Amino acid sequence: MIKRLHRQILKGLPLPFVAALLTLLFLLLMQFLIHYLPDLVGRGLPAVAVAELIAYSLAYMVTLAVPMAWLVALLASFGRLAESRGYLVAKSAGVSLPTLAWPTLVVGLALTAGMVYFNNEMLPEANYRLNGLWRDIRVSRPGFALTPGEFYTDVDGYAIRADAIPPDSSGLLLGVTVFEGGSGGDAATLTARRARLQTQYGGQRLTMLLEDGAIHRRSPDPQSDRYERLTFDRHRMAFDLSGLGGFERRDTDVGRTDRSMRTSEMLAVVDSLDGLAAGHADSVRAALDRWGESPTGEYAGARRIDSTATPEAARVGTGRPTLDGLADPERESVYDLALMRARSIGSEAETAVAALDRDRQRADRFRVEIYKKNSIALACLVFVLVGVPLGLAVPRAGVGLVAALAVFVFLFYWISLVGGEKLADREMLPPEIGMWAANVIIGALGVYLVVRETRDPAWRDPVRALAGRFKRRG
Repeated sequence: MIKRLHRQILKGLPLPFVAALLTLLFLLLMQFLIHYLPDLVGRGLPAVAVAELIAYSLAYMVTLAVPMAWLVALLASFGRLAESRGYLVAKSAGVSLPTLAWPTLVVGLALTAGMVYFNNEMLPEANYRLNGLWRDIRVSRPGFALTPGEFYTDVDGYAIRADAIPPDSSGLLLGVTVFEGGSGGDAATLTARRARLQTQYGGQRLTMLLEDGAIHRRSPDPQSDRYERLTFDRHRMAFDLSGLGGFERRDTDVGRTDRSMRTSEMLAVVDSLDGLAAGHADSVRAALDRWGESPTGEYAGARRIDSTATPEAARVGTGRPTLDGLADPERESVYDLALMRARSIGSEAETAVAALDRDRQRADRFRVEIYKKNSIALACLVFVLVGVPLGLAVPRAGVGLVAALAVFVFLFYWISLVGGEKLADREMLPPEIGMWAANVIIGALGVYLVVRETRDPAWRDPVRALAGRFKRRG
């Protein structure tokens, strides 16, 4: 009987897992296209480049979608088991919940191992190639690279600026200024309230239709210095982009960040930064130890300065037996040397402390990314503890309730993870706590639900007992 139940559970996992995974990937992909498609369509980019951009972007979508799809599959499979009364029969026959659910734990371990490899090896490489592809697109297409508030000068003879570029409109520019270079009367400045960009001939030509603007220029008469201002309702300009060479992939390195480095590479960077931080810590200790040493070299005549002495007494060195017998000029010289030494040591210590803090912050940022990649992978295992008892608790739940439970659990997990990341980046929490807290909280909840499901009838539920106590007090 137990083998039959195991087969029933395992057979019920693939279909909801694949369906949930494809649905989540579709939703995330739609979000990506809504955000970026207006900037990609009509720019003359090859279809292969757009497809490659979407493929690389799917990597981080898979990282988010797999744990949530696995949770949906667990809820659906065990909900179906409970609905068929298979779990009730197994429980009546003395089969414990761990005995019934251990195959899903094995599958969860396999998913976790796969996600560890994916997040630590494949995701960084996809992010690295995605960054390089974005770089190539921005370099190759001036319309796409136009940034609000900045002049774009890659088109020969022109400088183009837009105050704003609405994200939900293709090719629309607001507050446009165009400087048209030239010699003598050929130079002009065009301003317009709005403009629209269109590419033609496979991206080799860019047409700009300016609306409600003016042309400012000197008179074309070389004998006149008169200034002219010509207003227009519409004015069309064409820019030749053939000289830019079109879109092409470049082999130059774009540099790797914490999100595009493999875990092995980040661990090497962390070790290097820890070594630098240890060296800076030694420098701080050495600088502080110098306060108690006797001065040497040019500071040989200096001694410790009494911080409780008045400025006048400190200046002339009165009340210091070591300076007795020195004339006032010599006493002041010794004091100046001691002050210079103190300032030198203080500056050295402050520089070392600043470098120490900087290297520790950089190392912690890499640690946060390392823990984050592995924490998300481990969620596939942690969700087994939550999904199994929740699925058994809703035997007649429909697709809507299963999806709502999965979304609620995953949102709580994701908010805890993102919140921990922000707190760790701001050094309000250690990286370990910030990144693993979500798994610990969800795991503790799962352990409680498993124990509650497998408890003996005489077992006293502490949560229910506490709730009943508060209810009686109310």
